[in-house]
Amino acid sequence: MKKLTATICLTLALLLGTIGVSWSADFQKGLTAYQSGDYATALREWKPLAEQGDASAQSNLGVMYQNGTGVPQDYKTAVKWYTLAAKQGHASAQYNLGLMYDNVQGVPKNEETAVKWYKLAAEQGYANAQYNLGVSYRDGQGVSKNEETAVKWFKLAAKQGDADAQSNLGVMYQNGTGVPQDYKTAVKWYTLAAKQGDASAQYNLGLMYDNGTGVLQDYVRAHMWFNIAAISGDKYASKNRDIVAKRMTPSQLEKAQDLARECVRKEYKGC
Repeated sequence: MKKLTATICLTLALLLGTIGVSWSADFQKGLTAYQSGDYATALREWKPLAEQGDASAQSNLGVMYQNGTGVPQDYKTAVKWYTLAAKQGHASAQYNLGLMYDNVQGVPKNEETAVKWYKLAAEQGYANAQYNLGVSYRDGQGVSKNEETAVKWFKLAAKQGDADAQSNLGVMYQNGTGVPQDYKTAVKWYTLAAKQGDASAQYNLGLMYDNGTGVLQDYVRAHMWFNIAAISGDKYASKNRDIVAKRMTPSQLEKAQDLARECVRKEYKGC
């Protein structure tokens, strides 16, 4: 599944001279207002900048119109602002514009055009776009299906800490999809995603420990990860947790439950 949420830009495009200093102050004032929920002030500060061609302000106006934040929701106006910024090479706007074509918001659905904008943003190192581009290549959405290329883009996003990309890489290494099958590498990526709270990765990590795939079989760790995945909302995890529990001694079960509680308490650090 692709990421579907637009992202706000936190920095102004680089500007030189006294005008740049003034614009930067106005942009920051708008950002501070936006982050505090004062959307009227954010709009008042950003709109003049956007009208004068600042790509970051244009992109952020797009987010406001897309989400109906401080303005009536208007997808076509969002597309207008995203397009102006995207054509200036603004990565966040390019990504957000790709979302509009994927989500049929203000424009007809066009997966090819969505991929075009994702790729432009991805090539600038934008992790969300890299992930969505990976999904596009994996599933053949808007491009010819190419699992090796999907792995390439997932890796780039995963190395930036994107949990969805890390989790998907785990699946691809586990199944040998687009890469040689490698259970240990699958466990590596699942673990990174699981420690960021990704429920699917937590569940899959439980399976790896349950089956002894890529790791030594360990029912305590399997139960722990299934339990954590269930808490995180995975709909299959509780059933698997209860199946594993039947193979465990009371002391093992107690240890697994303690580990899960401690892991959640520490927000997955040191699990």
